[in-house]
Amino acid sequence: MFRLSLLFVLVAAVAVFGKTLPVEYQEWEGYIVGGQNAASGQFPYQVSLRSAQNAHFCGGSIVNNRWILSAAHCTIGRTTANTRVVVGTHLLNSGGVMHNAQAIINHPSYNANTLANDISVVHTATVIAFTNLAQPIGLAANFINTAAGALASGWGQLGANAGIPNNLQWLSTSIITLADCRSRHSVANAARVFDHTVCTLSPTGQGMCMGDSGGPLVHGGLQQGVVSWGIPCGLGAPDVFARVSSFRAWILSHTG
Repeated sequence: MFRLSLLFVLVAAVAVFGKTLPVEYQEWEGYIVGGQNAASGQFPYQVSLRSAQNAHFCGGSIVNNRWILSAAHCTIGRTTANTRVVVGTHLLNSGGVMHNAQAIINHPSYNANTLANDISVVHTATVIAFTNLAQPIGLAANFINTAAGALASGWGQLGANAGIPNNLQWLSTSIITLADCRSRHSVANAARVFDHTVCTLSPTGQGMCMGDSGGPLVHGGLQQGVVSWGIPCGLGAPDVFARVSSFRAWILSHTG
């Protein structure tokens, strides 16, 4: 069994609740390195997934006025009673509109050992009202091989011993080929870079190991990826996302 390198949802939960990670995950604590504070309305598609106690545990993105896209490892095993969606804010402690979850659908082929098919959708119980602060993001339909200027955003940890930020963070990064991505990982981790994933690479001193799984990777005004896993942090190792174009048909089959 592969040891999961970066269960971002655990990292986010640790930051919120102040608990200690299990020993097997301690070396994999993740955080955004070299990011910037997002301004109000800069990423209107970004959402915060929270527990019934209002504790942020993962990110997501608005697909339409009733559906949120996230990562399966964020939502697997969760109940609708313990999952809420907050839209329309770049701050965790204020603003935004909260929606209860009505349904959670994880990809049927999600594999918790390898993080294959790490994608899920959340159906909100109430309609999301679109404003300048809350807007859907289009889903990429075409395979993208390489690209500069991809944008990742989330509320991941700012440092190994730091909590999660109140202000949404963002980072500009580059999409690299799958072959390049695999060559930069260990043999075991390269085996988890599937054709249905997309990888990004940032200069040393920048990177996402995001601490906030389920968040969006956007390029050309379309969502290209959903944060899945990575190696902490800012050391030159690629970060790995579920590739939206590979799952677009599945997403649309549930979200319409």
